Amino acid sequence: MSYVTSANKLKELAPLCKELLVYSNKDLEIDMYIQKVSELDKKVLDWAISLTERNMKSLYETCAWGWNKDDKVEQMMDDTAWYLIAKDKNNKLQAFSHFRFDMDFGDPVLYCYELQIEAEGRRRGLGQRVLSVLERLAQATRMRCVRLTALTHNPTAAAFFRACGYSLDETSPPKEEISHYEILSKATEATAMEDDTLPEPPNTRIELAGA
Repeated sequence: MSYVTSANKLKELAPLCKELLVYSNKDLEIDMYIQKVSELDKKVLDWAISLTERNMKSLYETCAWGWNKDDKVEQMMDDTAWYLIAKDKNNKLQAFSHFRFDMDFGDPVLYCYELQIEAEGRRRGLGQRVLSVLERLAQATRMRCVRLTALTHNPTAAAFFRACGYSLDETSPPKEEISHYEILSKATEATAMEDDTLPEPPNTRIELAGA
């Protein structure tokens, strides 16, 4: 069984990153949870789609892709989609990531399709914490890296990802061929184990150690 197949068969991802799902920065207090798209409340999914449109529509319209809401909704509702949802102490939704465990150019990767944050939650470390959760999940499920697509005409996002340790991936197309996007990635720590067995969730190991 491949690492990707094993990861997608997991029922719960929270035990793999439990300590990272609570975040605070001054008056911003955040709780996060992770669900498959099939388990996501419709109101939450509708909000995620709306936030993506509010944040990304104009950027898509000014590049070769163009904006097609139906295509974006179809992508966000793919059966393999997972969602990391962040809400504040007042239960207001503040950020989300749509990600998947997938084989990409022969590599088992955690692919971050979306990382979207409400305006009031930006520049407060929340985006970095969301990436930290994805990186922990990628490591725990034996993915080779976290990989994502970044629009080159969104320099703020590009600078953010690079500040978080992401760099140009070997699968990124040559700039002379495609100039409106690039592929960035951050590798997980190398693992010496070569079997297909997923590691036990960290909290399980702690409980066993204390037994």
